[in-house]
Amino acid sequence: MDGVTIVFCSLIVVSTFLFWEFVAWFSHKYIMHGFLWTWHKSHHTVHDHVLEKNDWFAVVFSLPSIGLLYYGSVTSYNPYLIAVGVGIFCYGLFYFVFHDVIVHQRIKWRPERRSSYLQRMIHAHYIHHSKHSKDECEAFGFLYAPKKYTPKKFVVKETRKETQ
Repeated sequence: MDGVTIVFCSLIVVSTFLFWEFVAWFSHKYIMHGFLWTWHKSHHTVHDHVLEKNDWFAVVFSLPSIGLLYYGSVTSYNPYLIAVGVGIFCYGLFYFVFHDVIVHQRIKWRPERRSSYLQRMIHAHYIHHSKHSKDECEAFGFLYAPKKYTPKKFVVKETRKETQ
């Protein structure tokens, strides 16, 4: 693979990662809080189960990445398809660490230092979860939250139940 292809593939990975935030926002607002609320409702319900019906979305959203990585590497080598698959995979990894670990504490870990931007993102998701119905929710993104979600005083929620 030559240098131009590597640079171009790197740009595709970054572009796909950023585009996937739009896909996640759109899916979250119009699909998860729309006709597939029956899956997503489990995520807005306080419980102590390890898994939620909502986890099926992770399986569904991983399929494009798996398919592109498989097709671009095994079936017919195409570095550009692989780059798109890697971009989707990187977004999925970011989503898991931010959403499931940092915000919802499915794994007990948080960075000790939290920038004001990270605090705003976490706070925006707390506001999203302040509603337990499919309607009237806001802040559907995971990578970007408008400044209106900047907390006056950031208070971290310690347990998973507090974040549901």
